Order: sequence, then structure tokens, then C-alpha cells
Amino acid sequence: MAGHSKWHNIRLRKGKQDAVRSKMFTKLAREIIVAAKGGGGNSDANPRLRLAVQKARDNSMPADNIKRAIQRGTGEIEGANYEEITYEGYGPAGVALLVEVTTENRNRTVAVIRHAFSRNGGTLGESGCVSWLFDHKGILSVPSDAADENTVMTVALEAGADDVRTEEDEYEVITTPENFEAVKAAFEEAGVPVSVAEITMVPQNTIHLEGKEAQQMLRLMDALEDLDDVSNVYANFDISEDELEVAA
Repeated sequence: MAGHSKWHNIRLRKGKQDAVRSKMFTKLAREIIVAAKGGGGNSDANPRLRLAVQKARDNSMPADNIKRAIQRGTGEIEGANYEEITYEGYGPAGVALLVEVTTENRNRTVAVIRHAFSRNGGTLGESGCVSWLFDHKGILSVPSDAADENTVMTVALEAGADDVRTEEDEYEVITTPENFEAVKAAFEEAGVPVSVAEITMVPQNTIHLEGKEAQQMLRLMDALEDLDDVSNVYANFDISEDELEVAA
């Protein structure tokens, strides 16, 4: 996850909560709509919907908004016909980016994404140009002051996690997407709080950036993540926390 996850945490901590939250509600609603459309409106039988609804609740999305999004997905309420597309490209110094979008107008979306890349030192690439550099994984973050390393390691590995990494202020638990639900449930049963739980794309390696390239990369991330159609942006950059603090 490198600098990417730290970037999000610092943005939120430094007073951008309101702007991020207004955008986030739009993105969360679209994720719920697409999940319900693809697998039905019963979260017990639809793991993707269950995860989307939990993420919406974790971000204080009102229950009525969640209900309406599910109904739009199942067709009970009329709404836009969204499709999911993943765009690939390069940032400064050859950083690889995957941009997941949920849109009802792909022509509009590709135009604004291409514009964001070109204005911030990036290039929109062809399908498949960088996706091979990322692995589909489940990630759970446990604050280091919430449990000791031995407890986290024991719960994680006994539940089927692939790995546990010790970061500055947290433990990062890595799972396959298939084992994600079981590992998450194991931490809940053990009473160990989890600050982040998501299925994401994890880079196989990272590119360290500093100075002008680091700032340009973060401007590109901001430009992409501020687009309503963009659901997620994954990148393989690594930037020091000091530089992230200055930019956020």
C-alpha cells in the first residue's frame, strides 16, 4: 500500500473531511447500486453488497441513502444505468496507476480522466499495460495500540491470512479475497478492533518519489480521486510521510 494509504489518512486528518465525505457518499452509493445490481439486494447472500454497505456505514452514510441505493440497484427505484471500467496509466517517474470508475457515460469519463493525467505529468495507457503489477488482496489494518503483535499474528494466521506486516502505527493483515470475510470475522470474534477492512489492489513493488515528482504525483492523485465517476485509484508510489504531510 506504501504511500497511497498514508496519503488518504493524512488528507482526512488535516481538515479535508467535509470535501472528501461529500464525494465519498456519491461513490459509496454507486458501489452499492452496482453490487446490488450484480448480486441482488440481500447483503447476507451478496458479499460485495455486504462490504459496500458496511463501508457506507463506517463513513456515516445515512441509512435511507443506503436503502435507496440498494433499491436503485435491484430496479425497485429507477436510476442511472452504471457500468464499471478500469483505466490504466502512468504517473511521474513511471508510477503505475489503476483507475476504477463507475459511470453512465463512458465517453465523458474517459475524457476527464485523460485530462487529469495529461495536466499532472501522467499518461493514460492501454488496457493491460500496468494491471499485471498489482495483486487482488484483502487488507485489514489493526492499530498497534489496540493489540500486541503476537495476538494479531495468531488471529490472522489461524483464520487463513497470508501475511502480517508491521508498520509504524499499525499491523497490516493480508488475505486472499476468498479468505477476507473469514479473517475479518475472526478479528471481530477476538474483540480486536480493525480500522480498515477492504478488498483492494496491492502493488507488487513500489517506486520511491521525492521533491517535484512526489508533489506532481500527489496532484495527479487528487485530480483523479476528486472525479465523481472514479471509485478507486491504486498506485505503486512510495513517498515519505514528511512529504505527504506537506502536500496534504
